[in-house]
Amino acid sequence: MQTIDIEQTVAEIYRTDSRRVYATLLRLLGGDFDLAEEAMHEAFAAAVERWPGDGVPANPYAWLVSTGRFKAIDTIRRRTRFSTALPELYRQFPDTEEIVVDGEAIEDDRLRLIFTCCHPALPQEARVALTLREVCGLTTEEIARAYLTAPSTLAQRIVRAKSKIRKEGIPYRVPEPEELPERLNTVLQVIYLVFNEGYSATSGPSLTRPDLSGEAIRVGRLLVSLLDEPEAKGLLALMLLVEARHPARTSPTGDLVPLEEQDRSLWNQELIDEGKAMLEAALATRHIGPYVIQASIAAEHSTAPDIGSTNWARIVALYDLLNMMTPSAVIELNRAAAIAMRDGPAAGLALIDAILARGDLLDYHLSHAARADLLRRLGRIPEAREAYERALALVPQEQERRFLKRRLTELGE
Repeated sequence: MQTIDIEQTVAEIYRTDSRRVYATLLRLLGGDFDLAEEAMHEAFAAAVERWPGDGVPANPYAWLVSTGRFKAIDTIRRRTRFSTALPELYRQFPDTEEIVVDGEAIEDDRLRLIFTCCHPALPQEARVALTLREVCGLTTEEIARAYLTAPSTLAQRIVRAKSKIRKEGIPYRVPEPEELPERLNTVLQVIYLVFNEGYSATSGPSLTRPDLSGEAIRVGRLLVSLLDEPEAKGLLALMLLVEARHPARTSPTGDLVPLEEQDRSLWNQELIDEGKAMLEAALATRHIGPYVIQASIAAEHSTAPDIGSTNWARIVALYDLLNMMTPSAVIELNRAAAIAMRDGPAAGLALIDAILARGDLLDYHLSHAARADLLRRLGRIPEAREAYERALALVPQEQERRFLKRRLTELGE
């Protein structure tokens, strides 16, 4: 095989398996993130150098893990400068071949990495950053660019998180069965946050960041493949069904297109089918949680040919159930919008006014935008204008600002 073919092979294995190699090295090296990262890269560099002459090994993953482990031992020996430390290092790191034979242990390494990065002892922003960096393999610069944060700030956040893991002895392991429900929820929250930022960016010139929503779906698929949990399936179904609308969410000029105006023929039917199948698998378990409910709502939208044909009565019922499970003013707002579609704008407006009257969502631009839309539909134009202006004062996202300005202009016309 020619050198250029070997390099392409190594590049493809790096793309598909580098985080698996990294996760196993992290376990073998006692949870040392930096040493595992360095060892993983040195192993791939060695592959580029040695495989043209030796050939691609039958099990590239095993070769890379073994090579990375010995590279790490060499690194530690150089750092300590004590050759007597080498036998102790061999005893510390178990034999790689034994681990490679145990496929379940290899898959557990990926779960260990996810649960460690999403440990509840870490601040939420650190969990997100660490997951994108260590699980997804995004660079610090890529994460910082996605979240409009200075790379130095993001790097410090990751360093502090790793330091906290080391100092507090956070174990690199899959939680025990009795711990799993709470810990899994933390993991799902992180994936959900990453997806939301990718699907609807909170700020900046771009409405969406497909790299982030794509990474969230990738981690969601990984989690479902490793862990048979209904809520993990529910979250994956939700992300797939919502992401399917992505092609229709913006106009050719980049402007926001609301759900009722979207060309549904542009929705990704392949993602819809995958999402519905995943939802059915979750529902079949009869363990229904918040993500399964949200996926069920998304499925109602995905099966309706247009906004008027949507089963709004079922969506309202699903929001009722969701609000019982996880009470939230945002859920109430979404329920109010659904009731406006079922019973008319006056009914929805009364519910939104009640939410705002008790002091909730006063600084949430979508509550004022929803209220403005209902006032517009009722012909109460001066009040609609005031509500749109209030929403405009709160929204940080450029495409949403343009949409609200367009609505204001239409009121004037």
